[in-house]
Amino acid sequence: MNEIQEVIERKAALLETGDAEAILSYYADGFVEFNLAPPLRQPGDRRDPELLRAWMANFEKPPRREVTQLEITTDGDVAFATSIDRMSGVPRGAAEGFTLWFRVTLGLRRVGGRWLVTHEHESVPFEMDGSFRASTDLTPAG
Repeated sequence: MNEIQEVIERKAALLETGDAEAILSYYADGFVEFNLAPPLRQPGDRRDPELLRAWMANFEKPPRREVTQLEITTDGDVAFATSIDRMSGVPRGAAEGFTLWFRVTLGLRRVGGRWLVTHEHESVPFEMDGSFRASTDLTPAG
């Protein structure tokens, strides 16, 4: 499990470097992605570094991502991981930055001796009071 934890934490830490190719090297061909931005499922080949570079260009410098509360389950060459991640950044032209906590679920598979992400799902909860407002102000408990 240490190898899987290392993959997940290294992938997150690389975001701050802005190295799109290095980040994407942790993903399997044809991986499925459901991230925070619309649409409901990200289309096409998500391993295109230009897509990631374009997203990072929205920030003064690449954002920082921290993985917390990581839990990993493995069975042979397949693994499932959940975490609560924190992303901090300063959008281009903004007076101040933001911090956002969100939920992450990863599916991984050992391919050619390496653990690679095959499925990634990120989400934030939303209010069930009829407003359907995204709960972006939450922080993890204790």
